[in-house]
Amino acid sequence: MPVPRWLRKPPLADAITLGVIVLLLAAGLLAPLIAPYDPNRVSLSEALLPASLDHPLGTDANGRDLLSRLLWGARTALLGPLLVVAVSTVVGTALAVFAAWRGGFVDALISRALDMVFAFPALLLALISTVLLGPGLFSVALALSISYVPYIARVVRSAAIKQRQMPFVQASVIQGFSGYFITMRNILPNVLPLVFAQAAIVFGWAVVDLAAISYLGLGVQPPTADWGQMIANGQASILRGYPEESVYAGALIVILVVCVTLLSDRLSERWEASHVAGD
Repeated sequence: MPVPRWLRKPPLADAITLGVIVLLLAAGLLAPLIAPYDPNRVSLSEALLPASLDHPLGTDANGRDLLSRLLWGARTALLGPLLVVAVSTVVGTALAVFAAWRGGFVDALISRALDMVFAFPALLLALISTVLLGPGLFSVALALSISYVPYIARVVRSAAIKQRQMPFVQASVIQGFSGYFITMRNILPNVLPLVFAQAAIVFGWAVVDLAAISYLGLGVQPPTADWGQMIANGQASILRGYPEESVYAGALIVILVVCVTLLSDRLSERWEASHVAGD
């Protein structure tokens, strides 16, 4: 099915993408104010109710309001990936720029260390972390942060090496400026758009991986609302003809990942276009 022409127009597509992301962020931040019910309020007499004025999206098998749990679930669905992105981006960018500037043995050592981390699947590290530190959002986010560092560092390192060879950087070296000054003033600002693009990609991966871990029962623990956990909890109700809980949570995960991926693609395109124009 071809994409409609109006959706292919970059300004409108960007606005829609950003609008959805901002809406989901606002839903998570404002959940305590806009959620109609306590997300953990159990009422077995109201179990599996269809959508109504009292419960706009219905209730789950424990009588908990689905809209409230989806709103509160947005907090964990966004907080965990944001934590992963913050740690992996800062560490990965710092290692990449340092390796690109120093070169030689330091670059080779950091590259080999990143390759070793890259060899371990993210979910495997997350599972090991839950065994060592116990289940929970923090332990899983910590493991995913470590596993995503190479994804950011390898891309940023290549861009930083290219910047390292640019004439304006060589001119700064000849003028006697320190490596720290040159890195912060000339190299890092030019690779930041690429850093943001990679961070957006990692955010999408983190959303899926954290939801998968929660689905397995090793991430966010009950009764805290979480989209991945809601998919698992709603499976039993699907066979009874009530797929709403799993469908709503799964749909929100897909929408969030798609929007973040589109945003990262757009950032990458703009970074490439700006550097082609600069060349």
